Amino acid sequence: MRILLAIAVLLTGCATSEEGPPAGTGAGDPAVVRTDAGTVRGTTTGTYRLYQGIRYGTAARWETPRPAPAWRGVKDATRPGPMCPQVGSDYADISSENEDCLYLNVTTPPGPAGPDARRPVMVWIHGDGAVGAGHFSDARRLAAEGVVVVTVNYRLGVFSGFGYPGLRDPGTYGLQDQQEALRWVRRNAAAFGGDPGNVTVFGVSFGALAIGGQLTSPGAQGLFQRAIMQSGETMMDMPAGSMMPGLPAYPSFAWRTGAEVTAMGQYYAEQLGCADLACLRALPVSKILAAPQIMNAFQVYAHGNDVLPAAPDTALRKGRFHQVPVLAGATKDEHRIFVGMSYDVRGESPDYPKLVREAFGRKAPSILKRYPVKRYGSPSVAWATVLTDRMWARATHEQNTLLARRVPVYGYEFADRKAPMFLPLEADFDWGAYHAGDLPYLFPEPKAALSAEQRRLSGQMVSYWTNFARTGDPNGRGLPAWPRVESGTLSLAPGAVRPIDYAAGHDLAFWK
Repeated sequence: MRILLAIAVLLTGCATSEEGPPAGTGAGDPAVVRTDAGTVRGTTTGTYRLYQGIRYGTAARWETPRPAPAWRGVKDATRPGPMCPQVGSDYADISSENEDCLYLNVTTPPGPAGPDARRPVMVWIHGDGAVGAGHFSDARRLAAEGVVVVTVNYRLGVFSGFGYPGLRDPGTYGLQDQQEALRWVRRNAAAFGGDPGNVTVFGVSFGALAIGGQLTSPGAQGLFQRAIMQSGETMMDMPAGSMMPGLPAYPSFAWRTGAEVTAMGQYYAEQLGCADLACLRALPVSKILAAPQIMNAFQVYAHGNDVLPAAPDTALRKGRFHQVPVLAGATKDEHRIFVGMSYDVRGESPDYPKLVREAFGRKAPSILKRYPVKRYGSPSVAWATVLTDRMWARATHEQNTLLARRVPVYGYEFADRKAPMFLPLEADFDWGAYHAGDLPYLFPEPKAALSAEQRRLSGQMVSYWTNFARTGDPNGRGLPAWPRVESGTLSLAPGAVRPIDYAAGHDLAFWK
């Protein structure tokens, strides 16, 4: 499951904090900002200001985070903070064993905003629940549109989703970190020229899933005024074999009960040689990370606790969520990257009929007739199309329809089938408009060169996203009209930004 959501993690960095001159020195210097805990000095250029590695909280292992302690002097904020513990992957050659990792980064336009012109704030929750860090997402392109962008580190994998007898709110520590970061934003946005009363939380994949959780979490009430969910899995289930060969079916992609994560925690405690919580908390990070598949096993969030009283998909179906405008969508070919990485990257071809039979049982003949291999040119693309429609499109459509009953919702489909692949995948495979392929259109990515038409689409998307952050409506001068989701979903493709019938395009009447 780690391949699911990690898309912007191709570089690494390390950060330190240094004591500097006494607070107040450098008054009038745009690189120096006083936060509620102390003063920081960042990087300024003619086009942006960047503050990295600002500590927003502290947390002992599997405990609720607390606000960062105050410091004296001026701390260096020109380098990223430590990443949370992770082991990396084939597509992300990074690792960390540092549990002191609750840091964030702030990117703003070059000049300070006046007291009557506070800028909207966008808080980015990165994808992949087992790999990544906030500083891998370069927010300069968004900040150039007049917004303040905050990118956040939060606990991952076993340090986020773990459960064990005696733990309070098990399986929610990453969600709690995100809320602590949002509380920091509420206290400190104004110091960076931002409006603490106009905060948009946005994220991709596992980050968008987390936002689905925040929409239903009592602790997130009032911490954000808008939400953007890109390729999220809030409403998604997993048919057998869908994410990788041999993986059983599961009724929810990443929501588990507290009892489930606690049972998993007890199993892994035995593997680690521990019989109680004190032993587990005393283990070196390296020993925990060495347990087979432990980061992926806890790439989940648990409900039935104070942080998530109910499973977010259930809460959304009952209309129990924070009433804020939402912009949400998916890519046209979400599942191709997972099928391609499971098979074609290894030079294999999936047994398409067998996979369909294992996933859908007696319904397999009608599915194979509806999605014949000859239409798609390969078993991989046929299987990926089945899963894109059945898993991603169905879940995205249900999510947006439920939200739209109570709040303004703007739905989109990223449809650039020539989007550059920026992961280190060299297989001769048609990736199409793959999962998270829209990221380089919002965040600059050195490994993803855009054509002139794609750069124009990128500019339109950045304008839509920042307009939404500013007013709750993505529409603006010079942009194709974007209707609310009740009247259509906006297709985002070079030279072809237009409303479409999303349900018809993914054959959702068949999957109903």
